[in-house]
Amino acid sequence: QVRLVESGGGLVQAGGSLRLSCAASGRIFPINSMGWYRQAPGKQRGLVATITSGNSTNYAGSVKGRFTISRVNANKTLYLQMNSLKPEDTAIYYCNVVSNWVHYWGQGTQVTVSS
Repeated sequence: QVRLVESGGGLVQAGGSLRLSCAASGRIFPINSMGWYRQAPGKQRGLVATITSGNSTNYAGSVKGRFTISRVNANKTLYLQMNSLKPEDTAIYYCNVVSNWVHYWGQGTQVTVSS
């Protein structure tokens, strides 16, 4: 059974930072890509950042320059460093892993940015 467990969310003031982590376990080999998505109240889930098996990264325009995605392959752990947070970043953040072209999702972690 594939399991993705996010951690690191919480309440932070505007301009602050948070680091999200996602620990992946189970039959998730090979890993094609890993990423973070978010869903704000009243909006659809959207891509935040992805990193491929070739270690290339992609970011949504709204977070580029503020967020950094990285991973530790041996531990199948994904990170999202979030700096200069804005109230608009408030959302539930979801970890995503694509393994053998099948998508897996975590339960999400709440990030709330106060003004």
